Order: sequence, then C-alpha cells, then structure tokens
Amino acid sequence: MKIIRNILLISVVLSSVLISASCVRESKGNLEVGDKVPEFELTSDIYGTVSNKDLKGEVTLLCFFATWCPPCQLELAAIQEKLMPAFGSADGFRLIVVGREHTDDELTEYNQTKGFTFPLYPDPERAVYSKFADQTIPRAYLIDRKGVIIDASVGFDEDHFSAMMDKISSMLGQK
Repeated sequence: MKIIRNILLISVVLSSVLISASCVRESKGNLEVGDKVPEFELTSDIYGTVSNKDLKGEVTLLCFFATWCPPCQLELAAIQEKLMPAFGSADGFRLIVVGREHTDDELTEYNQTKGFTFPLYPDPERAVYSKFADQTIPRAYLIDRKGVIIDASVGFDEDHFSAMMDKISSMLGQK
C-alpha cells in the first residue's frame, strides 16, 4: 500500500512539474520592450469590447493567462491582492487580463470560484495572443501612454512583479 501511495505522490508531483513547464518555456516571435503594441480587439459579452485604440493615453498592464496554468494563478492572485488595491481605481491606469483559449462562459465559471474584481476577456482562438507571442504563459506587458511596451515578462516572479508595480506608480506620478 505504501508503495502505491508513493507512486501516486510521485505521479502527482511529476504532473505538476510538466504542467508548469508547459506554461513557461522559451519561444520565438514575441514582442519585446520597445515594440509598439499591435492593433487588437477583445470582445466580451460581459465587459464589452476593448481595443488598442482605447488604451491611448493610458498606462496599461496587459496579461495573458490560462485557468489551468499554476504560474498564471500566482500572477492573478498578485494582481488581485497587490495591484488592484494600489492601482485599480487610479486615473490613467488600465488593466486588461486575457484568458488564452478560453470563452466568456469558461471565464465566468472560473471567476465564480476565484472572485476576481477585474474583468477577464476571452481569446478563444488566440487571435489577440498570437499578435504578442506564439507560446508561453503567463505573459504580461506594461504599455506606456504612447502604446510602447516598456516591460515584458514571461512566467511569474514576485520580485519582477514588485518592480513592475514600481514602474506603474512612477508612470502614474504616484510616490
């Protein structure tokens, strides 16, 4: 019995590692710091439509995630617990969180369990995501008021997230 339990435990750990590795791996064709944000449009039955044109003059954090991705869950939790209290109602700041390969219905069900206070936009066919990258999540882009990417991250790192929050604060003129 003990052997079976150990085998199951090892299987669970290996599955978790493989899932995490599929979330974060190197890829080509990704937008980088200094690149201009491409034209895009996201549509949600719940939150309406948002496009790159709506971001003009705004400091924007654009995040791509998937509900099954463990590092994505860490990033979304940090957004909820740290970023939203600091910038959620700040003038000139915009947060756009995109569920890669998810529908509105899937994101609504997911959010019922998570209780996020920010909108989740669907991108079921990777139509928008593919303009930014070809693989790897979570992926976040900090975009300045002119539509230029000033920070790009892959995966989730607490220190980088804190540094990005400092950049947002500075861009918004906060102390």
